Amino acid sequence: MNQITFLFGSFYGMFSVIFGAFGAHALKDIATPELQKSFETGVKYQMYHAIVLLYISARFDFSSSIETSIGYLFIVGTFLFSFSIYGLVLSTAKNKKITMLGPITPLGGLLLVIAWALLIINNL
Repeated sequence: MNQITFLFGSFYGMFSVIFGAFGAHALKDIATPELQKSFETGVKYQMYHAIVLLYISARFDFSSSIETSIGYLFIVGTFLFSFSIYGLVLSTAKNKKITMLGPITPLGGLLLVIAWALLIINNL
């Protein structure tokens, strides 16, 4: 599990830089300022949680189910939250909004909140 969280943290970090550059340059031509801000939110949360994944990959030995759950919740929550925002922004900018992505964003956010809560509980 250490390797999984490290790899996801690394990939999420790398792709947040790529998506951040894309958002700062390519989106200017196709998206409104509001959509650009939403895209930036996805990038920020992706980077924040990439750093958390790198941290827990170094700190946890994943010998308990709570530590394993924290890792999976951060991985899945980040993906659902950030990537649904990317999909919503890009599809809206192209006038083909994928409305089914709307409910996925808060689900990803909920998983992240649960991961943070479990992180607190794990360290009490």
